[in-house]
Amino acid sequence: MFMSELNVFLKIVQGIIPCQKVWEDSYTLCFKDVSPKAPVHVLLIPKGEYLNALEFYKNASTEEILSFQKGIVEVVELLGLEKNGFRAITNQGNYGHQEVPHFHLHILGAK
Repeated sequence: MFMSELNVFLKIVQGIIPCQKVWEDSYTLCFKDVSPKAPVHVLLIPKGEYLNALEFYKNASTEEILSFQKGIVEVVELLGLEKNGFRAITNQGNYGHQEVPHFHLHILGAK
């Protein structure tokens, strides 16, 4: 179950904390990671309150899921990562080393 306090990603969605936006639509936001682990490192997050991938894919609306999946394609093409490839990573729970209690996908690559 999602923790109701505002985590850093919800603060970004609400505009409380600024970010370097890469792409956005009604349900999904992509922004640059503040501690990049690759030349290109962005985070794709649903704007809704979902703790992790399992919760998102079990409970999100069809529109939210389609937005997120299409967001991956939009961001990869926008950043020019389709030619040489990229990594898409999500961490879940303690064993998965999830640091922020909000579902997010790391997209990492190089141009």
